[in-house]
Amino acid sequence: MSTRILLFVGGLCVAAVMFAALVSVPILFGTGQFLYGGGVGGGGCVDTAAAGSQPAAAGDAKAVPADYLKLYQEAGKKYGIPWNVLAGVGKVETDHGRSTMPGVSSGENYAGAGGPMQFLEPTFKAFAVDGDKDGKKDRYDPADAIPTAAAYLKHNGAPDRMRTAIFQYNHSWDYVDLVLDWAKRYVGGEFKVVQANGINCEDNQLPANVSALVKTIIAFAMAQRGKPYVFGANGPDAYDCSSLIQAAYRQVGLNLPRTTFEQWPFGVKIPKGKEQPGDLVFFNSGPGTSPDNPGHVGMVIGGGKMIVASCSSCVPAIGVKTYKKANWVGVTRPLARPDFKKKVSELAARQ
Repeated sequence: MSTRILLFVGGLCVAAVMFAALVSVPILFGTGQFLYGGGVGGGGCVDTAAAGSQPAAAGDAKAVPADYLKLYQEAGKKYGIPWNVLAGVGKVETDHGRSTMPGVSSGENYAGAGGPMQFLEPTFKAFAVDGDKDGKKDRYDPADAIPTAAAYLKHNGAPDRMRTAIFQYNHSWDYVDLVLDWAKRYVGGEFKVVQANGINCEDNQLPANVSALVKTIIAFAMAQRGKPYVFGANGPDAYDCSSLIQAAYRQVGLNLPRTTFEQWPFGVKIPKGKEQPGDLVFFNSGPGTSPDNPGHVGMVIGGGKMIVASCSSCVPAIGVKTYKKANWVGVTRPLARPDFKKKVSELAARQ
């Protein structure tokens, strides 16, 4: 693929030739400083294991209409969102559907929002849930609107990054604080949301029997969590998807091609379901790509998750995410290449 085409698909993780000179510059960091949660810009990990817990209702929850309270609790359990946060949103938006303002039971308010959870029509259509299974998705029906709100919060990072998700619901930090004030009241005041920085402690565990070589590769990539995604960047302060992969393998003396388009044919193809930590997963993402020419790449860490530099607007830009998505093209194993096997053996003999 020509440099002009590479630049045209700038949204993809493909570097332009102008950055090629930087590729050969070695990154000479010691492996020890790149343990999970450490390294430059890494910070400590945040335990998100209990982020989706469902707290017990307290006295103030009795003021929530019984049918709404049931819907909040059901949606919270289904989507892993604390039910009281959903109740806080419902209280602030429309007093649980009891407000007589325009756009609650019908029509729209001055901003174009409608229904008890105050969705703009395009947003509702994008995330709509048929909560009562009646074959309709109605933003004015709390049985649909409340689970849709849960799905929308989930999409925006909840429960691991709850404040961020609530802010996306209504772009005001005062709004976020007000929602959480009500959320606390509904459970008696003892409630704190999780706001992870993209480094979740539970992501740090690798499956058993992972080799020291693969641990070193993954450790480097994981240490970049929380750093920005910058198209064409080669580190150490920022990466794009393929430069992160290239830099991680470089830590053990293995040189991968720079771009995703080049990395896809480089490794040995592995059937889906047979992937292992350190393998690369590719995606049909962005203009000019196809199942035979994927434009996005991540690295398997295990448990259906990958470490990936996603995009400049993603939260986190570099972090751990699932790779089992609709646009997942396939898997390759660079370490299965004969020349890499030979190189690994040579490096091991020197130690």
